[in-house]
Amino acid sequence: MPRGKRIVIEKVVKDPIVSGLKNMRISDMKSKRAKVEKELHSNVSDIVSKARDLYEQDRLEKDRLKGMGLYTIDEAYDELKKGGLGLSFRAFGGRVERRSVHSEKIGNKRLIPKPVIHDWIALANEYYSVKQAYTELKKHEKGVNLRAFIGRIEKNAVPSLKIGTQRWVPKSAIEAMSHVCRNYYDVGEAVQTMGSRGIKIKRNAFERRLDRGRIPHEKIGGRRVIAREVLDELVTKELAIMGKSPRME
Repeated sequence: MPRGKRIVIEKVVKDPIVSGLKNMRISDMKSKRAKVEKELHSNVSDIVSKARDLYEQDRLEKDRLKGMGLYTIDEAYDELKKGGLGLSFRAFGGRVERRSVHSEKIGNKRLIPKPVIHDWIALANEYYSVKQAYTELKKHEKGVNLRAFIGRIEKNAVPSLKIGTQRWVPKSAIEAMSHVCRNYYDVGEAVQTMGSRGIKIKRNAFERRLDRGRIPHEKIGGRRVIAREVLDELVTKELAIMGKSPRME
């Protein structure tokens, strides 16, 4: 790569999706969830209290349970399926037995409050499980493996929220990360791309340029990424200094 001539990148990338991802705060997610859980607890307590009062008065009719907001395990599972959750009945029953799904015992019957099921459906509409999040991201990010992805979650490089025994990843975060994969290069990809276009540069030299702010970039989850338009401008100007015409990959 030519030395002695400083290249000024003029391209300014204003990406609201990247800004949204960088501004996503786990503390905000926890605060929002705490409010939901407070209301959920209140609603469940109210339903269960009324049902127990009726049971003690021997006025609790089986046909009225669903109308009061209490599902049998079969009914709760059917409601989950209607909500789009692809969970097997066996897996669901196992969660009920392990108490990872809240249930109540009224008389000799185990029942699941309606708000618990609807909250689960709402969560699944807004969040991915860790496995689902990884499956979605790997469609766009080459070379990512599940272990590395879990490592990012543990380091909070990927925002997540633990609710009960399960960890959830916001769908909006995975959509934004997929956008970054499609429209940005990480450092290794940028160096490789420049090499494929006839510009030889070592990774540490490229990173020094990033350190000095000579190449506009974003830092997301501890990783530096460069917009494709920025790298295209850099390649064009480097080749111009070398007296070569730009060529695409």
